[in-house]
Amino acid sequence: MSKLQSSYMGMDLKNPLIVGACSLTSNMDAIRKIEDNGAGALIIKSLFEEQIQYKSHNHDQDLHMYDNWHAEMHSIFPEVEHAGPDEHLMWTQRAKEAVKIPVIASLNAINTATWSEWAKQLQDTGVDGLELNFFAIPGDRTEAAADIEAGQIEAIKAVKKAVKIPVSIKLSPYYTSPYQFISKLADAGADGLVLFNRFFHPAIDVENESSSYPWNLSTPQDAGLPLRFVGMMADKVSADICASNGIHEAEDAIAMLLAGASSFQVVSTLYKNKLKKIGDILNGIEKWMDTKGYKGIKDFRAKLSESQNEDKMAYRRVQYVRMLLRSNDYIERPNVI
Repeated sequence: MSKLQSSYMGMDLKNPLIVGACSLTSNMDAIRKIEDNGAGALIIKSLFEEQIQYKSHNHDQDLHMYDNWHAEMHSIFPEVEHAGPDEHLMWTQRAKEAVKIPVIASLNAINTATWSEWAKQLQDTGVDGLELNFFAIPGDRTEAAADIEAGQIEAIKAVKKAVKIPVSIKLSPYYTSPYQFISKLADAGADGLVLFNRFFHPAIDVENESSSYPWNLSTPQDAGLPLRFVGMMADKVSADICASNGIHEAEDAIAMLLAGASSFQVVSTLYKNKLKKIGDILNGIEKWMDTKGYKGIKDFRAKLSESQNEDKMAYRRVQYVRMLLRSNDYIERPNVI
């Protein structure tokens, strides 16, 4: 048995490294290389509500585009080019068939009907699990936060009712009480919780006075937020916790496992360092385990979670308080001022 063997949402993984949803997981050559480089699982690039609605809109247009053409037209059938969601389903099935490691589909929707309908269609491709991406910017300023959260709880319940495969939720930290809402999602049936999503924020090109879309990859400094909530939530919810965002090196991954994560997702480090980084991270974890005398992930997972950590305030206010109490140390250092 591999010392890195882990599990996530009831799926046996040869190791806890999961390649997150990205353009790499929408390329067949990259998918095969992801497996060859040792990843424990991968998540297919998301299917978005916009793709689904775009198909519906264009289908209506395509059906009537030839209504007023003459009788000598070469075909009575519309040329439907935008079969986006159907192509995505075929692609997901091909990806599942191409590798032996678990393949998880990803869905980013808004409407409850879309969540449940397309979750079932993604399940039918043969994937091992499903990740619901809950990020959407509310567009109605009159909509209350409680109503938004209630809608997302309704979505997970509808999806769980529609499918039999395990379902995880990748969510943002932008809730009034993430601690409480994460617990509610687990109570509503989520098998896994991914903390947290990384977003591509808007930018403005001031020279051209236009919107721009920068390629803003994460850095190791971004790992602090997920580490905090992984540590706080570990062993307190029934769902498995998957850490995401800012995990670039083996040390970052080890920290998440010590805090209580069952698995972790990597993306940005693969763009920066290529797919060989998968092996580097796994070898680093294994080398650290050998040094510490750990025979398996279970021997140290959650060792430093809030429940197990001797410093009970480590994930809450202690660092903030220490920084305030020691502020003079920073001011008095040479070359600071």
